[in-house]
Amino acid sequence: MIKIEPDKKKHFWVGMLMGAVLRIFTLYLFSANYGWGIAITFILIVALSYGFELFSLITKKGHYEILDAVFGIVGGAIGMSAILLIEFIN
Repeated sequence: MIKIEPDKKKHFWVGMLMGAVLRIFTLYLFSANYGWGIAITFILIVALSYGFELFSLITKKGHYEILDAVFGIVGGAIGMSAILLIEFIN
């Protein structure tokens, strides 16, 4: 069993919530073009997750670690996928 640090779990859960909220937002914003909404949601997840880490690196506030961004992106993709699954069920 791999032990995951609590910091990574936090990034994962926040990423999951972020992915779900962003997908709901883009669902209404890009209702005419379904594919663009999904693509823009994922781009926003990547940009926000990595951007937060870059902000930590530049300002020296916090701890820059690329795995935090990776866990945030994975969580965001799962959160976005959960909303997509709900969309397809309805």
